[in-house]
Amino acid sequence: MSKILIRGAKVLGGEPQDVLIDGETIAEVGTGLSAEGAEVVEAAGKVLLPGLVDLHTHLREPGREDSETVLTGTRAAASGGYTAVFAMANTFPVADTAGVVEQVWRLGREHGYCDVRPIGAVTVGLEGKKLAELGAMHESAAGVTVFSDDGKCVDDAVIMRRALEYVKAFDGVVAQHAQEPRLTEGAQMNEGVVSAELGLGGWPAVAEESIIARDVLLAEHVGSRVHICHLSTAGSVEIVRWAKSRGIRVTAEVTPHHLLLTDELVRTYNPVYKVNPPLRTERDVMALREALADGTIDIVATDHAPHPHEDKDCEWAAAAMGMVGLETALSVVQETMVDTGLLDWAGVADRMSVKPARIGQATGHGRPVSAGEPANLTLVDTAYRGPVDPARFASRSRNTPYEGRELPGRVTHTWLRGKATLVDGKLT
Repeated sequence: MSKILIRGAKVLGGEPQDVLIDGETIAEVGTGLSAEGAEVVEAAGKVLLPGLVDLHTHLREPGREDSETVLTGTRAAASGGYTAVFAMANTFPVADTAGVVEQVWRLGREHGYCDVRPIGAVTVGLEGKKLAELGAMHESAAGVTVFSDDGKCVDDAVIMRRALEYVKAFDGVVAQHAQEPRLTEGAQMNEGVVSAELGLGGWPAVAEESIIARDVLLAEHVGSRVHICHLSTAGSVEIVRWAKSRGIRVTAEVTPHHLLLTDELVRTYNPVYKVNPPLRTERDVMALREALADGTIDIVATDHAPHPHEDKDCEWAAAAMGMVGLETALSVVQETMVDTGLLDWAGVADRMSVKPARIGQATGHGRPVSAGEPANLTLVDTAYRGPVDPARFASRSRNTPYEGRELPGRVTHTWLRGKATLVDGKLT
């Protein structure tokens, strides 16, 4: 069993400490540690966090291996400091059976760059008409606990109620893509001043907010857990805040791009900015940051959505929606939340590791950096600042909205159960 001594790291941004890894476990945390034969990682000035956990990743396999695979997606995850990701169900075939979720889970185990937890579809074929095999997927080797039709909304209230009732039996959670379909037909961007000036079909905030309002009330009625995917409006924040004040079991996520980018960028007509839900206004961005800081929004999730070049290098109306995010998420959070004073690094660990692991029941992840805990860790050079170069991404796709933009922070090392997956910024 190998030993690794991380020397002088600021654990959760605190005072410098040494962390000794022995095999798969953190053996000791303190100052002046030594270990004969240990590999030493000099970490002075760097921040050590628990390995990040992403509750919302699209790995595309099976079916769209031209845009991403479990291997390339988990390599991207390790590059971004992640030790566990939850893979969305909108694959081909859809992950709506025990067989498909087990396939994704086994691919994750084979490649080993991070743990892969499949998310099961709520309805058969994501069609919103009939519940998928929720119990069978939970009882499978993949042990599915999170279910979502992400990419599509479970817009039928009866189906949504039944799903919430079903997953309650094993304390699962339904993760809702909140989008009232009739209100967003033909939508190309956020509905507002910019969409009116550009003449593009608008995606109104109420299309998100109305579904969230309905679903938190359904969750309260059933006594079950609901999770809101990629919350994007100030109004959605207020609904979730109200629901939590009533004791409703609701959690919510925000993406890095919704913390930083606004619909003003759509004026460029560059399809790299086309995403669902769309980029919103500056007012929404500020409300999302404040809500993440005060805990109304529980977690940051990437909604990593890789697309091949031809699906983005085209006219706006024909372009696919989505952005890659695993390799830039922590940098965007540092810029929008840490460097602005809204969160400290302990808060980042809470929003990007502890809580997503808890929501998804990812055992062994999101644990304290202390003796006896699994050695799932990431080391960040927070003083670094440089331009984003998608040519260096481990992801198979390059559809990032940050190309050429200077962002702070760089993940230098990632360890999964004591095994290095990233060393000095290079995949092992």
